Order: sequence, then structure tokens, then C-alpha cells
Amino acid sequence: MNEFIKVMKALSDPNRVKILKMLQYKSLCVCEMQAALGIAQPTVSNHLKVLEDAGLVTYCKNGLWVNYSLADGNSSPYSASLLGNLKHWLKDDPEISNIIESLPGIRREDICKKD
Repeated sequence: MNEFIKVMKALSDPNRVKILKMLQYKSLCVCEMQAALGIAQPTVSNHLKVLEDAGLVTYCKNGLWVNYSLADGNSSPYSASLLGNLKHWLKDDPEISNIIESLPGIRREDICKKD
């Protein structure tokens, strides 16, 4: 039951649900998620840690970048089921739609460029 509760708690925050919805479209780094959500970087990182602990997201390092993506669901039947269903949920939510529509214009190279 602990595994089930961990997944449910991970999905209990609106920003974590938004992160999962964004990751359905493409892998993202923390700075891209921060820009899309308009929240602080440490807050995004804390949300990602909760999602990772629940088996909902994974990450890989690519040079200086850490790319987050949806987990494959192999770690938990609960996370697999919820990730599968979440693909069909909230399609008509205006807040989710606005975030998804903004993703093509959010580029890590622009956000994190060095002068």
C-alpha cells in the first residue's frame, strides 16, 4: 500500500501534474519547466524529486544538461497505470493547454545562455 500512496501523493499537487503533462510532449530540463510554470527553480527540483521517488519520472545527464522524461512504468504498476491514464486526462483543461502551447517557444539555450 505504501507504493500506491506515494504515487497518489505525487499526483496531489497541481504543478506536479502539469510537469507530467509537459513531459508527455518532450523531455525537458529544470529551467524549461521553470519558465513554463513560472515558479522557482528549487520548487521545480523538489517537485521532480517527489515524482522521481514515485516512479513517475526519470532523468539522464547529457553534458551540462539534465533531461527529465516520463518513466517507463516498470518500477510500479501504479505509476504505469496512472501515466497511461494521464495521457487521456485533462486534454481540455485551459491551463494545461496554455502550458503545452508555450513549450515550443521555450528553449533552454535562450533561458540559460551565458553573456
